[in-house]
Amino acid sequence: SGSKTEFTSARVLPGGQVATAIIACQTWQLRTRYVGKIGDDLAARIHRQEFEGLGVEARLLVAPGCSSQQAFILVDGEGERTVLWKRAEQLAVSARDLRREWIVNARLLHVDGYDTAAAVRAARWAKQAAIPVVADLDEPYRGVGELLESVDYLIVSRDFPERLLGEPRLDKSLPLLKRRFRCRLTGATLGTEGVLAWDGERFHYARAYQVAVIDTTGAGDIFHAAFIYGLLQDWPLQRQLEFACAAAGLNCTAPGARGGIRSVKEIANLVEAGSRYPAAWEVSGLGAAHRTPADKSRSPKLPRRPKLPIA
Repeated sequence: SGSKTEFTSARVLPGGQVATAIIACQTWQLRTRYVGKIGDDLAARIHRQEFEGLGVEARLLVAPGCSSQQAFILVDGEGERTVLWKRAEQLAVSARDLRREWIVNARLLHVDGYDTAAAVRAARWAKQAAIPVVADLDEPYRGVGELLESVDYLIVSRDFPERLLGEPRLDKSLPLLKRRFRCRLTGATLGTEGVLAWDGERFHYARAYQVAVIDTTGAGDIFHAAFIYGLLQDWPLQRQLEFACAAAGLNCTAPGARGGIRSVKEIANLVEAGSRYPAAWEVSGLGAAHRTPADKSRSPKLPRRPKLPIA
């Protein structure tokens, strides 16, 4: 609008949708592998140092003479952020860049949809090896339908189902997503309204936690990391969702995509005693859905494997 606005502070911090989820999982004592592409600049060194410092097995491809993906994130006084980002074409991971052994010795694979062809190949390898696939999607990328056919746990942004299917109501679009792509679970994160998920028989809903918000950057990434953590612990689905909401909320209490990653104990304490936002959904009125605190439904057992690569 041609105006000037004063800002109070600026920081250079690492981020990335899957990279942030990886860092959280490694912090919670899961063994992780990250596959991605970086440039040969200062940002690339920051990413390398972050992975090395925490012990992440990072398979980092390098685009020579190229800057790493950059994002300028503007955070207002209430913690809401606006993201301005840039990514050079040379940073795209192609299907040819992947190695099967990076994927098939895993307990779980986590993907986003930016490099869709590579994600499709990795997910198909995982499927063939009976490895569950979790996807974090916020855009209906070209070819995303092929990817969804190999996704087991699809938890997306609020408006993704409508943009993909044209159905605005989540209580209709989530079951439709599950039927069309045969996922085990479909869900949508809803910010302060929590998360709604459909397992094929019933809806599950978890409320968000009230915290002192500093920066909402990375909340969805940490949600997925915490969901993965609970899944690998074989927790009941309701516990997974509540733990993920709590982890995401706590991450918002510090600056940056990874600033508020808390310990498993701190997250569990918030689940146990934290204040929550009012319920935005009444699942007892949605089809066969009926949630109670004693819900014992569990996700299918996962294979026990030595590593958890997340690509």
